[in-house]
This record gives sequence, structure tokens and C-alpha cells, in this order.
Amino acid sequence: MLVLTRKVGERILIGDDVVITVLDSRGDGVRIGIDAPRGVKIQREEVVRAVIEANAEAAAAAAPASEGSDDAEARLRAALGDLRRAPEQG
Repeated sequence: MLVLTRKVGERILIGDDVVITVLDSRGDGVRIGIDAPRGVKIQREEVVRAVIEANAEAAAAAAPASEGSDDAEARLRAALGDLRRAPEQG
């Protein structure tokens, strides 16, 4: 990892296409600006992690539902069968 100290207004060049500019420094935070081609993905790590975790939770929640779908279908068929028989009995 390269560690640099920069002042407001100073820049960091990454390759030929990416420029990072220090815009402001306040207390614990630093505001940066990033100039890059449209095809370059720029994402905050915490957002990417949150999406990965949400996708994993959704996949885990969907797995039991799909495993039990045959059981749910059988219960639905049984209930519909009971409804069809009810008028005959009455």
C-alpha cells in the first residue's frame, strides 16, 4: 500500500486516466474528487459490502422456500381438494 500525505488542492494520478484531488480536510474526514473514465467503477467499500451481505441474506432466505415449495404445493392441492368436496357433502 502506498501512503501519501496531500494538502487541499493537491492531486494523485493513477495510471493515465484517473486523477484524485483532495478537496477539503475537516477534522477526521477528507473530501476527495475523482476524475476517471465512465467505464471505471468507483464505489465506496461499505456500500459494496452491504450489497454483498444483502444478496447473501436474500439467497439464504430463498433457499428454504424453494426446498419447501413441493410441500407447499401439496398443502395447496389438499386445501383445494377439501374445498371441492365441501359442497358435495352439504
